[in-house]
Amino acid sequence: MAEYRRIASLKTAEDFLSRLAALGIAMPFDADLLPAPNGPLAQPFAVAGRMIGNRFCVLPMEGWDGTADGRPTELTFRRWRRFGAGGAKLIWGGEAVAVRADGRASPNELLLTEETLPSFASLREALIDEHRQCHGRVDDLLVGLQLTHSGRFARPREHGRLEPVILYRHPILDRKFHVAQGHSPLTDGEVARLVDDFVRAARRAQRAGFDFIDVKHCHGYLGHEFLSAVDRPGRYGGSFDNRTRFLREVAAGVRAEAPGLAVGVRISAVDWIPFRAGPDGRGEPEALPDGGYRHAFGGDGTGVGADLTEPRAFLDLLESLDIRLACIAVGSPYYNPHIQRPALFPPSDGYLPPEDPLVGVARQIAITADLKRHAPGLMVIGSGYSYLQEWLPHIGQAVVRTRAADFIGLGRMALSYPEMPADVLSGRPLRRKQICRTFSDCTTAPRNGMVSGCYPLDPFYKAREEAVRLTVLKR
Repeated sequence: MAEYRRIASLKTAEDFLSRLAALGIAMPFDADLLPAPNGPLAQPFAVAGRMIGNRFCVLPMEGWDGTADGRPTELTFRRWRRFGAGGAKLIWGGEAVAVRADGRASPNELLLTEETLPSFASLREALIDEHRQCHGRVDDLLVGLQLTHSGRFARPREHGRLEPVILYRHPILDRKFHVAQGHSPLTDGEVARLVDDFVRAARRAQRAGFDFIDVKHCHGYLGHEFLSAVDRPGRYGGSFDNRTRFLREVAAGVRAEAPGLAVGVRISAVDWIPFRAGPDGRGEPEALPDGGYRHAFGGDGTGVGADLTEPRAFLDLLESLDIRLACIAVGSPYYNPHIQRPALFPPSDGYLPPEDPLVGVARQIAITADLKRHAPGLMVIGSGYSYLQEWLPHIGQAVVRTRAADFIGLGRMALSYPEMPADVLSGRPLRRKQICRTFSDCTTAPRNGMVSGCYPLDPFYKAREEAVRLTVLKR
């Protein structure tokens, strides 16, 4: 990785811009940050009948730290309180919450049932109370809940093995993740029952007080798999209309059963072919199937390129469904993480980056900007900014100022440094020792059966016994 300069070594704006030029990429960039009340990141945004107080968003960050029956634990409450204290006025879904037991990504993922509903109401209230104590008003705070089924990446039982729920037989992922030859995709009838599960969960989220739900369509989970189900027969595969039928039916059910609840969608707008570690440990694409790679929504058939025709049509569909909240991601953490969350240091089950991670950040910014231009009436949240580190506020301000996105989504950065929004908006210097350096421990931990958290930078997690286990594991 000698050719990939660490962001921390780029001490000045000139250093950073020179590095972009050397890589042949461009990003919006503001050298001077403007604090509240006049700065672009401090401007309110109106959507779904509400005014959101600034342009920072906390993206869904799972902790893999719920109880066996899906309730939040004190670790979950701590994370959500920190999100509330951080100053962002949009909480996109909090974290992924399964709509039924077989859809959990781990036996400790949160699960929204009638029995667990009161604890979700308490979790939301804890975040809001913390925000009120730290920032005063909460009428301009919008808090949602991300609803999901983990699909082929479900690990719902204590043994931790994959128990995949699939929509079609995938030419690469089935082999890569050991889907048995006789494993059958969901039938259309089973998909219809899954729609009902999402609608019931949405109704519970509304009763728990959440302002909106996110029908998750990203990162290789089941909602995302619908979008690539070009080979699936029946009502939910083949044509674009069929591949988006699941979303249309969920949205219709939510309108009927939970009137007034806003709906959002986090979507992997572009996907690539799965990658693997090459002989030198760097990521390389899996062998391209004969006839090209058909199973990447937003892909161009080469496996490593984009065609935004269908993603643009998807945003048109959202507008037609009166879904105004769209969060743009790319790829999957399971099979092409370097495009999904650019980082210098891979998780334990990953590979060394095959490109400078800044290239991946620039790609996401450009894709999001294209989609925002196509659908200016949607509220668009961008992702993939954490790798920018010290330069995140400078890029974020320019992105919002130029309308390349409406909100700057913070993922891993919100684990190590939840107060970044408050510090940027107040004009305070950044706390360098809290800035996420994308060490990927927050992913390596759950991949190995531990709770997620920022073990390198958060003293709370640094003092836990998992930190010792992680150190040994990484050796």
